[in-house]
Amino acid sequence: MTQAEPAHTLEQHIGAWREFLRRRCAIEPADVAELEDHLRGQIAALLDAGLAADEAFLVAIKRMGAQDAIAGEFARAHSERLWKQLFAAPDGAAAAGRTAARREGIVVFALAAAAALAVKVPALFGVAMMGPDAGFYARNLGLFALPLLTAYFVWKRGLDWRTCGWLALCFATAAVVANIFPFAPDANTEVLLALHLPIALWLAVGVAYAGGRWGQSAARMDFVRFSSELFIYYTLMALGGGVLAMFTTAMFKAIGVDAGWLVGQWLLPCGAAGAVIVGAWLVEAKQGVIETMAPVLTRLFTPLFAATLIVFLATMAWTGRGIDIERNFLIAFDLLLVVVLGLLVYSVSARDPGAPRGPFDFLLVALVISALIADGVALAAIAARISEFGFTPNRVAALGENAVLLVNLAWSAWLYAGFLRGRGRFAAVERWQTAYVPVYAAWAAIVVVVFPPAFGFG
Repeated sequence: MTQAEPAHTLEQHIGAWREFLRRRCAIEPADVAELEDHLRGQIAALLDAGLAADEAFLVAIKRMGAQDAIAGEFARAHSERLWKQLFAAPDGAAAAGRTAARREGIVVFALAAAAALAVKVPALFGVAMMGPDAGFYARNLGLFALPLLTAYFVWKRGLDWRTCGWLALCFATAAVVANIFPFAPDANTEVLLALHLPIALWLAVGVAYAGGRWGQSAARMDFVRFSSELFIYYTLMALGGGVLAMFTTAMFKAIGVDAGWLVGQWLLPCGAAGAVIVGAWLVEAKQGVIETMAPVLTRLFTPLFAATLIVFLATMAWTGRGIDIERNFLIAFDLLLVVVLGLLVYSVSARDPGAPRGPFDFLLVALVISALIADGVALAAIAARISEFGFTPNRVAALGENAVLLVNLAWSAWLYAGFLRGRGRFAAVERWQTAYVPVYAAWAAIVVVVFPPAFGFG
């Protein structure tokens, strides 16, 4: 088979898919062109990863089928025939796929090992993880694994040198900002920088993940799904790492050896960094399995969080007590709102846009409205505290973060309510969530760069 034949076959597959959308589904030409652009982007990334043309087309329409009902109908109608063609293919496509998988495994192992060792590099210069140098590790937490995770996607997506240069500049700038400020001992702005820098850098990871398609809403939604699935896998690996740490400590203790230094200084920190790369690889390699796990967890926890927030608001109204805005309570409250937002975002990303309205949609709107009310109460309490006692880094950061969440929750509630009333399309909810992603990174960057000098590095 010549090199031109696979390309010709691929174009035949895409042509059949295009005609399916136009004739059987009566899709407008402009919408077909947008879907085709997304499909070709998926295929190009899979071809760069080493898949054959037929394999790339099949996997691409399977992935799109998880996001779009019409694409999913085509996938179901044609995938069985395509699989039979792949298994009967005499041109060694399966062997090429295995070779590509082995090559990717080697790259992932090398990057994971590099991330693990990067955690220990400061120790060569006398910087310890604990004690007076703990602040250094906290500030640079996002710089140990995220650059290497970005490198993985740069390699996998085959990004051009210009994009690579911009991504490298982002991480270099972050490294300078994280280490140039003369923070005072126990400075609040140092803690804020440590918390917000990984959030800002996660946008750079998203640009690499999108593979040159960051301007497309579908690509940003793919990144939202990836982030959610990576969080689930990383949590599972963390639980497994905790069990491994306990067994390691117990085994060495049985022979009278204290392995605390091995676990605390090597196993946990190095494993935590390397697991970021491995988790991303698992998400990429096992998308079909993970995409059945995350929606189940979302549907399990959405009613629980909705009930919790409703009971909380009812109790607050009954007792007449306001929210305590001491730092620990405020952090816990903001984390609750972030989890609620995460449930909303992943519910939107996992939902079939063509599906009719159902009970879960009404439950999700109730969750969003409850979170919106709670966020408004928290904002009022923070603003009152600032007007009474003045500005501090923590109060201003909390005010900004709650304002960012408030805008997203308010407009999400409006769009979702419009969809439930039949006055809007669900696609508007999805587009809003993807368009809002850079806002989080922008606010995090402001906290990292502006707050330390604005508050005297205290």
